[in-house]
Amino acid sequence: MKVARPLYNLDEVTVGVAHLGLGAFHRAHQAVYFDDLLQHSSRYGICATSLNSAKTTAALRAQGNRYGLAILEEPQSYRVIGSIRQTIDPGDPGFLARVALPSTHLVTLTVTEKGYCLTQDGTLDWSQGDLEHDRAERAKPRTAIGLLAAALEARRRAGAPGLAIVSCDNLPSNGDRLRAAMLAFAEVAYDRLAPWIAGEVRFFNAMVDAITPASDGALRDRVSAACGFDDQCAVQREGFSSWVIDAALAKTHPELAEAGVVFSRDVGAHERAKLRMLNGAHSSLAYVGLAGGFDTVAAAMAEPVIAEFVGTMMEQEIGPGVATPEIDISRYRKSLLARFANPSVKHLLTQIAMDGSQKIPIRLLNTVRENIAVGRGIDRLCVGIAAWMRWIVRSTKAGVKVEDPLAAQLRERAAQASGNAAQDVAAFLDMAAVFPRDLAASPAWRAALTRGYQAILEVERNGIQALAQLGTHETHKTKEWGS
Repeated sequence: MKVARPLYNLDEVTVGVAHLGLGAFHRAHQAVYFDDLLQHSSRYGICATSLNSAKTTAALRAQGNRYGLAILEEPQSYRVIGSIRQTIDPGDPGFLARVALPSTHLVTLTVTEKGYCLTQDGTLDWSQGDLEHDRAERAKPRTAIGLLAAALEARRRAGAPGLAIVSCDNLPSNGDRLRAAMLAFAEVAYDRLAPWIAGEVRFFNAMVDAITPASDGALRDRVSAACGFDDQCAVQREGFSSWVIDAALAKTHPELAEAGVVFSRDVGAHERAKLRMLNGAHSSLAYVGLAGGFDTVAAAMAEPVIAEFVGTMMEQEIGPGVATPEIDISRYRKSLLARFANPSVKHLLTQIAMDGSQKIPIRLLNTVRENIAVGRGIDRLCVGIAAWMRWIVRSTKAGVKVEDPLAAQLRERAAQASGNAAQDVAAFLDMAAVFPRDLAASPAWRAALTRGYQAILEVERNGIQALAQLGTHETHKTKEWGS
């Protein structure tokens, strides 16, 4: 079996990138781009750390910081990735020292939406105790914001020049949000850091895209056999991947284009399309699929009723709001449906379902709000959101742990659920941390969400075919704001 391996000398690589968040997505996405780039430029080696998982850093070090990637297309292919040249355990001050080095010119992050510790309005959520801890114990940060602030303070004190920071998480205007969060934290936690960040550090918006199923023992065995070494850090990914970054970064890092990075003057268009068309549809598909008894994206998409539901939602309720001259939305929709249906990608619906309280506002609620304002339909969007509520209810009543920052509040609502759609929906809408007050008070929104909740109850009782009833009558439309 042919396996692609690094064509560069690993010993000649210079570490110039510091990365926070050593999960599977980074290893399957950004690290692969840098691996390609190292064929042309030796200064893009990665030093990576994790906020929590010492197990991952230790496992990577044990295998020389190399690992295998399985590309889930037919035929399946493999490659060994060597771009991560240093791994640092959580809490080790070595990461601060690395960021402080003048040779470090780029910082990237993959810490998920919840890692930014933001409220609904994008400000720092000081109610999270870990932020207050990081403010008081700056040398022992627990959050991505606290760790990055400590690293930048070390760089400032070392007299090193500013650098570029690229957020690679699914947040609208992610670089702008990260900059605002960093300045807000630095203002209260450090004496001189905020002005230095404002003047010396540049934050860039970016969009990342690659479906990356969770790794398991079978994958590790398969990759180990293919690549010829015991690989406990193997990852897998669909063949497609995309990385779009603000064109301003090309001034200092033009080489990234050689690895396939797209520099765009309108990253926001790509962000909106991906967050709403891919991530929004993915979340809806996950919760609806789980209600119907499916376990993977491909298995759910093989059911015509679900495929029709997702395709129609993207075409009628999401696509019109993200149309832009830079993106052919019809073509993008068709490509996404094909990617979702790829039988080689066994992407667990439960993996997508986690942290719904953080994902739904970004992936679905913004679309709902805009659709209400212009009179576009929201029924299928509301089915996806209602399916999330029902997943929380089913998980709670079955004693299954819900992975979510608001798990305690969600369990409280779920425990009270009786199966009365209007009452159950009202209990969830009372969560201001998820549902903005003005949206929660919208009669049209409540009515559509109640209908969606009832539809999912029917799916639970009678099977996924009950969802086909959505197509038997005209989608409800409404216009409350901006009329």
